[in-house]
Amino acid sequence: MAEADAAPQQSKPPQMRVMGQFVRDMSFENIMAQKGAPSDVQPDVQVQVNLDAKKRQTENQFESAIKLTVTSKAKDGDATLFVLEIDYVGIFHIEDVPEDQLHPFLLIECPRMIFPFLRRIVSDITRDGGFPPLNLENIDFIQLYRNEIARRQAENTPPPADA
Repeated sequence: MAEADAAPQQSKPPQMRVMGQFVRDMSFENIMAQKGAPSDVQPDVQVQVNLDAKKRQTENQFESAIKLTVTSKAKDGDATLFVLEIDYVGIFHIEDVPEDQLHPFLLIECPRMIFPFLRRIVSDITRDGGFPPLNLENIDFIQLYRNEIARRQAENTPPPADA
C-alpha cells in the first residue's frame, strides 16, 4: 500500500499560473503617413517572431517573451508602409515540470497562453495607426521551437537550458 501512495506523488501534473502580462517595449512607425503616401496601397505584411525565456529571482517564477517585428510594404513597390516592433512578456508561476522539459515548456506552452492577448494588441495598434486591423495568424510554437533547436544543432550551439 505504501508503493501505491508513493506513485501518485511522484507524477504530479505540471502547475502553471499566469501571474501577469505586459508590453516591455513597443515601437510603431507609420512611415506611410510620414511620407504622405497614398492610403489606397495594397500591403504585403511580413511577421518575424522571436521567443525568449528566463528564470526570475522569485522561486518558481519565469518570464516568457514573444518579440514580434511586423513590416508592411506596398505590394506594387518597395515602399514601407509601417513597422511594428513589440516585446510582450508573460510572468508565470511554474511547478512540477521536470528540468529537462522546462526549456520547451517556457518556449511553447507559455507563449501559447499569452499569444491571444498579443494578437489583440497588434490589431488595436495597426487600427489606431490608420491601417486595417492586422489579425495575426496562429503561430505554431512547437515548430518554431523545433526550428530553433535544429538551427542551434547546425551551429553546434547548445540551447540555454543545457548551458
